[in-house]
Amino acid sequence: MVGWAIAVHGGAGVDPNLPTERQELAKQLLTRCLNLGITALRSSVSAIDVVELIVRELETDPIFNSGRGSALTEDGTVEMEASIMDGPGRRCGAVSGVSTVKNPVSLARLVMEKSPHSYLAFSGAEDFAEQMGVEREENGYFVTEDNKGMLKIAQEANSIVFDYRIPTNGFESCGVGVESPIRMNGLPISVYAPETVGCVVVDSQGRCAAATSTGGLMNKRSGRIGDSPLIGAGTYACNICAVSCTGEGEAIIRGTLAREVAAVMEYKGLGLQEAVDFVIKERLDEGQAGLIAVSNTGEVACGFNCVGMFRGCATEDGFMEVAIWE
Repeated sequence: MVGWAIAVHGGAGVDPNLPTERQELAKQLLTRCLNLGITALRSSVSAIDVVELIVRELETDPIFNSGRGSALTEDGTVEMEASIMDGPGRRCGAVSGVSTVKNPVSLARLVMEKSPHSYLAFSGAEDFAEQMGVEREENGYFVTEDNKGMLKIAQEANSIVFDYRIPTNGFESCGVGVESPIRMNGLPISVYAPETVGCVVVDSQGRCAAATSTGGLMNKRSGRIGDSPLIGAGTYACNICAVSCTGEGEAIIRGTLAREVAAVMEYKGLGLQEAVDFVIKERLDEGQAGLIAVSNTGEVACGFNCVGMFRGCATEDGFMEVAIWE
């Protein structure tokens, strides 16, 4: 028996001028999710069930960019993606390009448990959702007024906008129009505010699990796939640890960031926080990102190299923290 631990995130790279009321709404949601997870873990719910439960909660609330409230493509639609991984046996499932599935993370779990595959995308994922009878919604359910405003800003600026919703009124104070040093695959991004949701858990049996879900980039090209559904990049779990990443997807993919945490623990003998710090420092090149992680011994850790990360964590010994900044 080990002490359980849980961590949750709502995205790395927070604009320092984000209004206080929006910060508080985000922290309230993270706190609610932590309390939901704590209750489940105290009731001996398994790690894989808890990560799905928490990410479903995040997908249903429009505060963050996943499920309802997802970022919009250049065509004004949503193309959502998610993945889930169970440490025991390294079972995994992922989906991309879904536009009607209310909770993409649950579809990803069905791919893991009810199909011979690990990853389904676009029309194939939608067909599978219909076969599985999952709850679905019209595309308009996922589109919020905030995100319509963000898409308009992005299109007027002729840019891709990393996800967190900067207020459409008075957005000048939130960095829009300010030249950013951030580049994605060598191309400048005028606004850097990434956001994805994720959860990692180790239960009292030492079983680790991770799940990640996102709507991707605002004003992204239709068909773009980020790190969140890619096992080993945005999500990874094994018998040692579980990791969920957020930030510049292309950099996370190149660095196979989530798997690297497990790899340096296994091959270099690093502890969890040491591994997280090493990966953030050595594997992102010029990219900006963050991650949350738990170990099979009940440790919890996070790391990021950008302005902030929406995050929360709790452990069985009573520790609990919700934070945005360093």
